[in-house]
Amino acid sequence: VQLQASGGGLVQAGGSLRLSCAASGRTFTDYAMSWFRQAPGKEREFVATTSRNGGSTDYTDSVKGRFTSSRDNAENTVSLQMNSLKPEDTAVYYCAAVLRQGWYLRGPRDPTAYSHWGQGTQVTVSS
Repeated sequence: VQLQASGGGLVQAGGSLRLSCAASGRTFTDYAMSWFRQAPGKEREFVATTSRNGGSTDYTDSVKGRFTSSRDNAENTVSLQMNSLKPEDTAVYYCAAVLRQGWYLRGPRDPTAYSHWGQGTQVTVSS
């Protein structure tokens, strides 16, 4: 599956952005979809994941209550709605896909488990 992320940009603290990731190629619904981010000088970290059917999500603690991950299986897209953004959210955001056997299974938090990545989109939050 090929992934194309978009929607990043520059926003003031407290603002919102919506990232999108479009998938093509293999059947989108075979994959749990996740978001990761990488700030300069830091390791890539897990942000959010959504199960194959979109019914189950998981978030890293620092974004719970502010970010929402969702997917549209009819459109082969996954989105990350980011509200109440903070300067520490500044990073390159990546979408990633992992094959999962179970319809309700989310993706793992370990980035090394993923073999399909989008190209990344920059999110910059100014204070």
